Amino acid sequence: MLAPEHRLRQRSLFGRVYGKGRSSATDLIVVYVLPSKGLTSRVGFSVSKKIGSAVVRNRVKRLLREAIRHLLPQITGSCDIIVIARKNASCASLEDLQAAMAGLLRKLGAVNQSL
Repeated sequence: MLAPEHRLRQRSLFGRVYGKGRSSATDLIVVYVLPSKGLTSRVGFSVSKKIGSAVVRNRVKRLLREAIRHLLPQITGSCDIIVIARKNASCASLEDLQAAMAGLLRKLGAVNQSL
């Protein structure tokens, strides 16, 4: 579970990250990153109804939260991050999602290159 200070929930903040942030994608997830002036990095998740039933969507969100939780200490500076699940994420393992997320965050310059 992510601590409350690491959660991005407000619609206006999502819009700002979508509009001004940089993005990159794999077949499992899309990641948007926008540097912020806050003290900590915040993460928001978007899992569409196209992914599946509520049970499937909640499972995907839990896996995504766990994948980012291990990467939060390596994030350089503070930034706002949005993770969007794609259809293939519903049948992906935690290891697949962690690898995809680490690769995208590295590509976007949000984490150290040594990961």
